[in-house]
Amino acid sequence: MAVAIVTGSAGLIGSEASRYFADQGLDVVGVDNDLRSHFFGRDASTRWQRERLQQALGRRYRHESIDIRDEDGIDQLFRRFGNGIRLIIHTAAQPSHDWAARNPKMDFSVNATGTLNLLEASRKHCPSAAFVFTSTNKVYGDRPNRLPLIEQDERYEIQAGHEYEEGIPEDMSLDQSMHSLFGASKVAADILVQEYGRYFGLNTACFRGGCLTGPSHSGAQLHGFLSYLMKCTANRMPYTVFGYSGKQVRDNIHSADLIRAFDQFFKSPRSGEVYNIGGGRFSNCSMLEAIRICETTAQRTLNWSYSEENRAGDHIWWISDFSKFQRHYPEWQLEYDVARICQEIFEENHHRWSVASAA
Repeated sequence: MAVAIVTGSAGLIGSEASRYFADQGLDVVGVDNDLRSHFFGRDASTRWQRERLQQALGRRYRHESIDIRDEDGIDQLFRRFGNGIRLIIHTAAQPSHDWAARNPKMDFSVNATGTLNLLEASRKHCPSAAFVFTSTNKVYGDRPNRLPLIEQDERYEIQAGHEYEEGIPEDMSLDQSMHSLFGASKVAADILVQEYGRYFGLNTACFRGGCLTGPSHSGAQLHGFLSYLMKCTANRMPYTVFGYSGKQVRDNIHSADLIRAFDQFFKSPRSGEVYNIGGGRFSNCSMLEAIRICETTAQRTLNWSYSEENRAGDHIWWISDFSKFQRHYPEWQLEYDVARICQEIFEENHHRWSVASAA
């Protein structure tokens, strides 16, 4: 029996990974206790996604409502399956800048200590498994804001000819910048994942994502950029743009594209790797451009307002350079751009959103 353990299995990336690897013939054990509803409220609960997974995958999916901070619970789970565990995909996290500032200890315990629990259980019970960690570009703090950026009509752009014109690679320093407390807890987890690869020889990789998105996202005001923006547009809900005149740029990667990258690593794992991963130049937009795309897709006008105060540690411009990953895994290519992502989010969710808003 080949087992994949997926933490945060009812979330965006976790649910996509659960379906994908179940279809590949692995028995999936999903670990998710719906902390997202605690972080962001009932509307952000992932319960609907868990129920959908259980219905769709049947016996190929086993759900465990374990908190990753529960060291004994995680250890017992890994001991139960032992060397049958071939893959760990760790997506469970507290993902919000703003929420982390409200409760730094819980943020750190989920993001850093939870990751340590999983790494140690892997080392003890399934050391040959591939360990995939969904890190974040926030580990670089606000250092990208020191790049030579030029304000255009609807977006910021990096100065033409700059070495990062095609995107930011892994050689950008993590030091001497403001990360936000969320960024700091993810840095701690990121370094731990690298160290368990380099020091103990585990097959580990940190995927430092830009905006991870897709139709399975339970978007909320504090997290889930495109999903929440499309939800607000479709349901005529108010939306606030924070800072930078709405011209801040993000690259966006569809969860399906990301999971295919995880699969490439699973098939040919390495130790202690770090990859910047995102939509790159193929799939990116500013906040203003994203509003326009969502309005066109939903055929409705978004009710949005503007706040001058940007979020602490937020990026003005982020586009990932994922060329290192493509050098290691040349078969992988992106399939979804922003417009296609928004169309899919709308088509798969607008009915559920309208029913929920009417309840």
